[in-house]
Amino acid sequence: MDELRPLGFAGSYPTLSRQIRDRGLRPPCLECAHVTKRPNAIIEHPPGEETQFDWLELPDPPAGWAFPTKKAFLLVGSLAHSGVWRAVLSPSMDLPHLLAAMTTLLTLLGGVSKVWRFDRMRTVLRTGSDDLTPMFAAFAKHYAVQVVACRPRSGNRKGVVEKNNHTAAQRWWRTLADEMTLEQAQASVDAFAKGQDGRARASEAGTTTAAAMFAAERLRPLPLAVFPVVISEERAATRQALIDWRGNRYSVPPELAAAKVTVQQRLGAPTIDIVTAAGSVVARHQVAEPGLGVTIRDTGHVTALDAIAMASAPPGRPHRRKERIPPGPAALRAAQALTGTGQPISTVIDLAAYERAAKNTNTLR
Repeated sequence: MDELRPLGFAGSYPTLSRQIRDRGLRPPCLECAHVTKRPNAIIEHPPGEETQFDWLELPDPPAGWAFPTKKAFLLVGSLAHSGVWRAVLSPSMDLPHLLAAMTTLLTLLGGVSKVWRFDRMRTVLRTGSDDLTPMFAAFAKHYAVQVVACRPRSGNRKGVVEKNNHTAAQRWWRTLADEMTLEQAQASVDAFAKGQDGRARASEAGTTTAAAMFAAERLRPLPLAVFPVVISEERAATRQALIDWRGNRYSVPPELAAAKVTVQQRLGAPTIDIVTAAGSVVARHQVAEPGLGVTIRDTGHVTALDAIAMASAPPGRPHRRKERIPPGPAALRAAQALTGTGQPISTVIDLAAYERAAKNTNTLR
């Protein structure tokens, strides 16, 4: 528009865009056409061959989840042959949370396929290369699978999980109640994904269901040992020296009340560690079943908190609301000082100070 004004074009911007469209003046972009208008081949997915994984960003999670950002993240895993999918909610997309979510996902799916397919995640691939990151390579070796990353601008090769992402976002997330806890939301998405197993699917033998095709999936059993990865999340302790973790509350030393701490848990471990900003482990608790709403306190923490609370309590009882408090002697003295009704303050002038100042003046001259 700025270039055409000096050349004599006097129409509006909508007129310009309409004339460009009607006259076919916009040149085709071969790079963009390669992505959206190229021929698409039908990709065969044998049973048990491939599992597709993808993160789904979900805006505006309930405030009670206390996530560090205004987003929740849903890791969706889909079996490419049957289309059966499961999903796990997470507060972050970093590598430890990815591995933790995948561990839960593989348990929900019931086994391991031969291949895992991802897009070009920075947590999976080294930046600017096709090499796996060291920790994810160890994770894949632990499950004895092959990791395949989609080529750049070829994300439609994992179209099964992309379609399930759309279903989860439009049909589950949009109607999630604000009062749901994180654990209740996870149970809700589990039930929703299982309900999708009965949807119709086309096969060579005719119309069937995802659940019927899942019966043909040849998934390998999960390893007996859990991959050792440590999950770390920041928490703010309450004034009662408690932190929230997976739907339960755990105590910290009273010196950390209202302070920020880090909670660490190794996958499969029955305990959590609470770490200060300096890196010192100050508490270790046995983990309760997530979502029970129980409070687990260390006896030493309770004793120390009671001692500090009693020591900091003011003497005597606090005043009740609307209690009559007549002015005492201190209040009467303050009133006299403010109003000038008390004894006048006398001012004493020491003439010796003037004499010394005069002598000093004469000496300097």
